[in-house]
Amino acid sequence: MGGGKETPRQKMIGMMYLVLTALLAMNVSKQILKGYVTVNESMEKSKANLTANNKRVMDAFQNTINGNPAAKPYYDKAVEAEAKINEVVKYIDGLKKIVFEETEKLGGGDTMQLRFAASLDNYDMPTHILIGADAAAPEDKPNSALELKRKMNTLMDGLITQLNAMQQDKKTRFLPEIYENLKKKFESMKPHDSGAEEDGIKMTWDVENFYHLPEAAVITNLNKMQADLKNLDAEILGEYSAASGKLAIKFDRLNAKVIAPSSYIQAGQPYKADIFLAASSSAMTADMMQVLLGADSATGAGGTPMPIEGGMGKFEVGTSGQGEQTYKGIIKFKKPDGSFDNYPFQASYMVAAPAVAVAAEKMNVLYIGVPNPIAVSAAGVSPTDLQVSFSGCGATKTGGQGGKFIVNATTPGTLIISVSAKTKDGTKPQGPPVKFRVKKIPDPVAKVGGKSGNVDMKKVELSQIGGVVADLPGFDFDAKFVVISFELTAVVKGALKSEVCSGNSLSGGARAILASAGVGSKIFVENVKAKGPDGSIRNIPGVTIKVK
Repeated sequence: MGGGKETPRQKMIGMMYLVLTALLAMNVSKQILKGYVTVNESMEKSKANLTANNKRVMDAFQNTINGNPAAKPYYDKAVEAEAKINEVVKYIDGLKKIVFEETEKLGGGDTMQLRFAASLDNYDMPTHILIGADAAAPEDKPNSALELKRKMNTLMDGLITQLNAMQQDKKTRFLPEIYENLKKKFESMKPHDSGAEEDGIKMTWDVENFYHLPEAAVITNLNKMQADLKNLDAEILGEYSAASGKLAIKFDRLNAKVIAPSSYIQAGQPYKADIFLAASSSAMTADMMQVLLGADSATGAGGTPMPIEGGMGKFEVGTSGQGEQTYKGIIKFKKPDGSFDNYPFQASYMVAAPAVAVAAEKMNVLYIGVPNPIAVSAAGVSPTDLQVSFSGCGATKTGGQGGKFIVNATTPGTLIISVSAKTKDGTKPQGPPVKFRVKKIPDPVAKVGGKSGNVDMKKVELSQIGGVVADLPGFDFDAKFVVISFELTAVVKGALKSEVCSGNSLSGGARAILASAGVGSKIFVENVKAKGPDGSIRNIPGVTIKVK
């Protein structure tokens, strides 16, 4: 778009370029606003997580008071500090609500979701509410940036005053480095002006955070301030509780534990267990905690000490005897005052002789030519640790997940199944081998028109016969026999007629015989040959039809 006279085409191209540039600029703006929404939602989640975690820490802090009286002064100061912080957090909640409702022109409500806001790019209303018309002279009024700034300064000054007073009291004193770090933290959380200038406007804390910024950025900034306060609350709780009497034990390990009344359950009975997180200390030593096997639960006397590893007693005993085995004892836990609390325990386990169970899931024999499902299990052994081998009858196996196998055999006889278990000491047999009979599939019977043996049929039924099928009545497996040939014979008008059919369908000659058969005549379906799933050819009983 240089100088000189432009053609209409050049003018059109220039105009399209300007429009495209504007559209690209609008798209960048939308993407930035969406980025604020994403960051804001992340802040909301962080606040929720911090609030929940701070509550858990405060509850745990409170619980330490019973066993550690020295913790109470620190706990009381932590409650006081948290109340002051929550007061400012609540005030910021009110600011967010005012900005959101005024900008979105809402009449009030309980929810505020930036993702569904219609005026994310509106910067006039947030600036009007929090700053006013002149950035060089922000308005000092209720629910303004200056009021928020003042509340933040008051909060931090109050926390510093509390910290100094605690340091002067021997009941609430901190280590010097902890005291200095907390004091610096509180000071750094105060609103500070950068001192920079932009377009003749001095960049104060309130101007940088709220002046001429879109609604999405203002809400996000307010949420960040709340998240910072929640983080500060977490740090206060952590440092105050850590300093509260220098607890003898610091629980620094969490492990998921499952405790069941019994690990030996009969089929049909419910399995019950308590599942929870157990805390332990990696620094736990025998002078802090003792696990005494067989000690008297009332007096704590006697008992054999167990080794302590990673803050836990390690119990191991041989299992030469069989049946239910019970053991008990006490845990002696040292309190900060040097005395011990006794915690009795009792548990049991079942010791069983090696045993194995191998069961055919459908019948008590295995058959050639069909997949035979079996289930293998051993008492006290996971299916994944079982090793199953087959011997005889040309048997092969597939599967194995959950102890379930498919067995295919090729010859009749006896199949031997051996089961072993993988243990830390090697592979051990699980009982004696189990024997199964392997048999051929029984012969099927021929059926004509759904009937077998000697049957009566009306003349009209003969015309509906399409062929001969082979059926295995009462056989549980999905075994298919296919008729490959048969012979149909009948006396028609005094003459003996016979037709050999290939396959399982009636030939044209066989249909003619059936059509000519009169009432009282007999029709014989015989010499029926059927091929089984194992590939064998069977001669099977035929069907005799009397025409009525």
